[in-house]
Amino acid sequence: MKSVMKKSLAILSVTSVLGAGAAYADAPVPVAVPINAVVPISAPVPAPYTIQVNGNAIEETGFMKPAGQEPMVPLRAVTESLGFALTWNPDTYAVELTKGNIYTVVTTGKDTYTINKMLTSLGTAPELVDSRLYVPASFVSKVLHGSVATKGTSISVSLSDEAKKVQSTGVISTIRVNGDNAAIHIQGAAMDGIVLNVGKDTVYQTLDGKTLSLSDLHSGLTVSAEHSMAMAQSLPPQTYATKLTVLDTALHAGTVGTAGTIEDVRENGSLLVKGSGLTETAPDEVVLQLGEDTAVVDPNGEPVDKAALVKGASVIGFYGPALTKSLPPIGNAWKVVVVPTEE
Repeated sequence: MKSVMKKSLAILSVTSVLGAGAAYADAPVPVAVPINAVVPISAPVPAPYTIQVNGNAIEETGFMKPAGQEPMVPLRAVTESLGFALTWNPDTYAVELTKGNIYTVVTTGKDTYTINKMLTSLGTAPELVDSRLYVPASFVSKVLHGSVATKGTSISVSLSDEAKKVQSTGVISTIRVNGDNAAIHIQGAAMDGIVLNVGKDTVYQTLDGKTLSLSDLHSGLTVSAEHSMAMAQSLPPQTYATKLTVLDTALHAGTVGTAGTIEDVRENGSLLVKGSGLTETAPDEVVLQLGEDTAVVDPNGEPVDKAALVKGASVIGFYGPALTKSLPPIGNAWKVVVVPTEE
């Protein structure tokens, strides 16, 4: 009988929270959502954890779940103190957080956290407690790439604006555009390299500071990217870029590319490359004619001796847009990336 009463009280507690209204950010929670869509409310915590954000104490406190591996912290109080803007979605019980080049999504009851459009897990799901959404303390370090320190029942979190950006240089293999947004793949093709997610706030420029636009970029350009430290552990990993600087002295509009293996080095020095076209208009097999101005580089854009262009070498060739109608087609290569082989 006692067991039945306890279960009934637990369900009543969850239902009360759903009917009360503000589950997060003072936004109403839809009562039509099934009970099992929300994590049950934790029992009262006898020893709350005090929290400091960037050295300043906040009013809200955290807690340790029974048998928990790390303390839970109030999402809104902590992230707003770090300068994030939050948007609550009552239909999905999810919160979107944005600050500069950092964007993530937290969904109630799901141990999946969005980093640059990819998902990661922390081992603990966010949960509603007394109409507030809590996340594990490691959310700040592993998702926001800040710092977290716990001593006794005190938690200290911080986020350095200077520490969240790094530089990466590489040759663009593909650009997939969606309106103002795009995914720019550098330092390799397929699963190699990294993907730079860019948006309307991303700055594009030449090395001498001339302003460019997303539409000016194309495959084969070597760029230096300023991007977030936060990187989704996907293949290839993804991150958000705030600035792209084109290092080439000239643009080559209409360039296409093929990633593959050199099957033959012909007497005239041209290369037969077989692999995969990087766009719908690029052939899987192409003959690349090399000229004096053809750049031969590694995936980071550093010069490589042309002696590396031998049969069996893995390369990404950039050429066109004009191609012969022969099979395979022939194009003039303006840049060839030599992809190192793993030993």
